[in-house]
Amino acid sequence: MDTFLQKHADKINGHLSCFDRMIFKGYLPFQHSTALSIFLYGKKLLYKQFMDFAKQQAEVLKAHAQKLAEKQKRPFEYLNGYVRKEDKAREIARRDKVKKGLVCVFSTLEMAASFALRYGKNKPRLERAWRKCLHLYCYFIDPELGLIHVRLQTFFPFTIQVYANGHEWLEQQLDRKKIAYRKADNAFSWIEDCKRAQDIADSLPRKNWVGLLDSLAKIVNPLLKNVMSPHQYYWVTAQAELSTDVMFKSREALQPLYQKLLKHNVLCFGAEDILTFLGRKLHPCFKGEVGSDLKTRALGARIKHRMKANWIKMYDKQGLVLRIETVINDPREFKIRKTCERKGKQVMAWVPLNKSVVHLDAYARIALKANRLYLEAMAVIEDPSATLKTLDRIAEPAKRNDRNVKGFNPVARNDVKLFKSVLRGEHVLRGFRNKDVRQKLFGNSPDQMKKDSARVTRCLNRLHAHQLIAKIPRSQRWRVTDLGNKMMSASIHLREETLPQLLQGA
Repeated sequence: MDTFLQKHADKINGHLSCFDRMIFKGYLPFQHSTALSIFLYGKKLLYKQFMDFAKQQAEVLKAHAQKLAEKQKRPFEYLNGYVRKEDKAREIARRDKVKKGLVCVFSTLEMAASFALRYGKNKPRLERAWRKCLHLYCYFIDPELGLIHVRLQTFFPFTIQVYANGHEWLEQQLDRKKIAYRKADNAFSWIEDCKRAQDIADSLPRKNWVGLLDSLAKIVNPLLKNVMSPHQYYWVTAQAELSTDVMFKSREALQPLYQKLLKHNVLCFGAEDILTFLGRKLHPCFKGEVGSDLKTRALGARIKHRMKANWIKMYDKQGLVLRIETVINDPREFKIRKTCERKGKQVMAWVPLNKSVVHLDAYARIALKANRLYLEAMAVIEDPSATLKTLDRIAEPAKRNDRNVKGFNPVARNDVKLFKSVLRGEHVLRGFRNKDVRQKLFGNSPDQMKKDSARVTRCLNRLHAHQLIAKIPRSQRWRVTDLGNKMMSASIHLREETLPQLLQGA
C-alpha cells in the first residue's frame, strides 16, 4: 500500500493497522449428543433426568450472575426485546463513573444451539436442536482490553462468547506509554508516534488469549469448578476484523477522494480482483458467491466485497479516517504452511487455517495482506480535491483593489461565451486586446462602442482578478494563463459536451 500512502502523503497524518472487533467462542467437549450421553453416564444420570438436571444448572448460573452483580453493587437487568446492549452498558459506565471491573449484567431470552429429549418407539434419545433459553451478558471494563462482554448460554452445552475490541485495547496501551492521540468514534484520527503505536498493535495477536479467556470463563461460569470439572473450554476465533486506517488531516482532504474511490471500486473491482485481495484465484471449480454491494447509511456510504462468508469493507469514520477492513468468519477458505503428519511422517504442507485462537497471528497476516492489496489497487485514483479547490476559488468572489469581484459560473451562457472569445486561436501568439474581445462579444456597432468597451474592461478585470488572464508587460494586450487555459476549456467542454449528455441520459 506504499504507493497509495506516498501519493497522498501531504494530506495524511499516518496510518495504523489493528484488530477491531474480535469475537471468541468457547465450547465444552459435549457439543454432540454422543458426547453428552457419555457425560450423563459419568454423572450416573438417565436420559429422563436430563431436563431437570439442565434446568437446575441454568438456575445455578443465573443465581451466580445475580450474586456477582449484587456483591459489586452493579445492576442486574432483564432485557425484553431488541436493545443495543453495548450502548446501554457504556451509558451505565458513564453514569456510575465505572473505570474498572464489572459494569452490569443483562439477561435475555435468545435462540441457541442446544439439545432436546426425543421419545419414540425405541428408548429416549438426545438430539441437537435450536431452543430458546436464557443468556447472560456480563460487561466488564478490563485494565487492558477496555470494555468487553462475556455472553453465557445457561442451557447445555453452555457455549460462551467473549467480545473484545482491538482499538479499545490499543487506547489503554497508548495511555500507559503516554503516547498522545485523538480518537474519532472507534478510530484514531491522529497519533503522536504512529510507528510505536503500530509496534504495540502488532503484539496483540501474541497475547496469551487462552489464559485470558479461561479466566473470564471461570468468573461467570461456576460449573467449571464442580459439575463440569475437569472439562475446560476449547477457544476459537468466531470472527476477527482487522482494519487499516489512513488518517487524513481534514474532512476536506478525504471526502472528494472518498467519493471517487467508492465509484471506482464499485465499477472496476470484479470477482477476480476480490479473490486476489483475499489470496485466491478465480478457478472453474470455485464454488461460492463473490460480489460487491454499496450501501448508504446515516453515517455515510460503505462498500463491501464478499467471498462466501469473508469480506473486505471500505468506509470512512467521522469523515477523517479512511478504513479498509478485512473480516474473517470462515478461516478454512485460507491456507497456512505448517508441520503436519502425512503417511506417518512429519512434513511441511499448506493446510486450511482452522479457528483455534492460537492461530490469531495467522488471521492478522492474511487480513493485513488483503488490506494492503486493496489500498495498492486504489493508488491509480487521482485526488480531485486540488481541482475542486481551484474551481471553488474561481466560482467565489475575488479581491481586486480592495473591492469584491464576482466569480464565474462554469455553465452560464454569458460566462462561457466570454471564455470562448478569449481562447480563440489567433490570440495565442500575440495575446488579445479589449477591441478583439469586444468584436466577438458585441460586434462593431459605432453607437454602442464606448459602452461595450467599458463592459469588456469589467470582464477582463474579473478574469484578471481570478488569475485566468495576465497583462503582457509594456503593452495593452492580455494573455491566457495556464490556469485560465485549463479552467476555461473545461468549462466550455462541460456546457457543450458533458452536461447535455448527462441530462439526456437522466
